Amino acid sequence: MNTPDLALGAIWYIVFLFSTTCHEAAHALVAKLGGDTTAAEGGQVTLNPIPHIRRTPFGMVVVPILSYLVGGWMIGWASAPFNPAWQREYPRRSGWMALAGPAANFSLMILAAVAIRIGLAAGYFQPPGFIHGYAGLVVPAWAHSICCPCHRWMATRESWC
Repeated sequence: MNTPDLALGAIWYIVFLFSTTCHEAAHALVAKLGGDTTAAEGGQVTLNPIPHIRRTPFGMVVVPILSYLVGGWMIGWASAPFNPAWQREYPRRSGWMALAGPAANFSLMILAAVAIRIGLAAGYFQPPGFIHGYAGLVVPAWAHSICCPCHRWMATRESWC
């Protein structure tokens, strides 16, 4: 691995830490707002990655770095604690807690898309040469629908139409 790849890996790791921390902090915050203080008492309602790293060091440090060094991409995990008794007593609140992490991911995606569009408009970024308009998005989705038999099966079922 050369120096630019290691520099890119460091940037990926910072983004990984930030996005994973936002995801888990969202779970913890919504649980706290819903009445479960388990994650809040554990210090998980924060955008500081240190409490999340202390809780799951293997998923937040070891696996992401090893997966990048070995495979060229990064994967990992974290977790926010919750009270199972609270979950059983308040299933609707628990559902909102479960949706909070993906909602944080979606929000980060929207913010990144806006930042990229602003960067393109300001001339800071250049679009990659292999993506032209929406074809760069539609063709991979079409190819996935061909490769995945589940999608073909669902598309042929009248009950799904």
